[in-house]
Amino acid sequence: MTKKINLKKLDKTNWQKFRFDEIAKSITERVDPKNTELKIYIGLEHLDPESIHIKRNGTRDDVKGQKLKCYPGDVIFGKRRAYQRKAAIVTQEGFCSAHSMVLRANPEVIDPKLFPFFLHSDQFMNRAIDISVGSLSPTINWGTLKKQEFLLPPKEQQAKLAELLWAMDQVVEKELRVLEKLKLTKQIFFEENTHNSIGIEVDLSDLLIHKKAKSITPHKREKYIGLEHIESGEYRCTNYSNSSEVKAQCNVIDVDDLCYSKLRPYLDKAFIATFDAISTTELLIYDTQKVSKEYILYILHSISFLNYINSKGFGTKMPRVSHKIIGDYKVKILQNEKELLRSMRKYGGSEQILKSKLNTSKILQKSLINEVF
Repeated sequence: MTKKINLKKLDKTNWQKFRFDEIAKSITERVDPKNTELKIYIGLEHLDPESIHIKRNGTRDDVKGQKLKCYPGDVIFGKRRAYQRKAAIVTQEGFCSAHSMVLRANPEVIDPKLFPFFLHSDQFMNRAIDISVGSLSPTINWGTLKKQEFLLPPKEQQAKLAELLWAMDQVVEKELRVLEKLKLTKQIFFEENTHNSIGIEVDLSDLLIHKKAKSITPHKREKYIGLEHIESGEYRCTNYSNSSEVKAQCNVIDVDDLCYSKLRPYLDKAFIATFDAISTTELLIYDTQKVSKEYILYILHSISFLNYINSKGFGTKMPRVSHKIIGDYKVKILQNEKELLRSMRKYGGSEQILKSKLNTSKILQKSLINEVF
């Protein structure tokens, strides 16, 4: 396909600029979660950055307040914090967060199969970031977005370009499935070995030391970790923003601290810090005793703990858990902890190799999108 389409020499002399409201329509049909038969709810937390696929969802019981209806083929675009680059295709009729836009491609201007990739192009995303307003949670207004002009290829070229980009997307998704299978295998290995190993069962609270250091403005540490910076299921956090933008009181994170997000526990956000920072107060900060932080981190990401913690969350709109709920979970102090961790690190090494390969594919995918647009 790449041989048939030479992206390096795309002739754009006959390409045409269109206003965004000519390219797509904003769907503003409203839904009240309390008075609808729709079951599928898609919040911004259900969208993965730089992915056109929706792989998880909530339900109408999770939220309240008016939302936006979405239909199969529409694209949900995160208008809040556009720098997170969230735009994904709807596959089931449902409703979504009011902090997003429901966009429907105009087939007379852009092939609907090409439209999601256009939204992930630097041409579109950089413009979206530029026109966002607000500091802590910058947001895009439709009134501003609809006036923006973008360069698009002729309709007769779009089907072939879409075919190329979908082929690359299939490569990325295949590698993602392999990675997810390895992660699941690692989780099962940990669960079985923990269950079958000799040890003393205690409450997690016996092992956790809750650190409560606070930082007030002006913050002395430069790095700020919000929940949006933490990737679900990961063991490290590499993303952060500048603390100068944060005006609220924060928690203090030191290198090697164990961190756990008590908000929306189903998102599975826990990590060991690799740099000093401040963080949202929704992040619990721990030291450990009697066992290693690494061992506890594997527990926090385990299937058994996730099943437990998700059943204990309180609150409807944004379920959360407390330090006490976490502490009531039963764990084992293992005699063979070091041996188990050595095996887990081997899985981690294989995981890093797959992640590196996946990252290379994603870089190529992004490059292709930007070559097109």
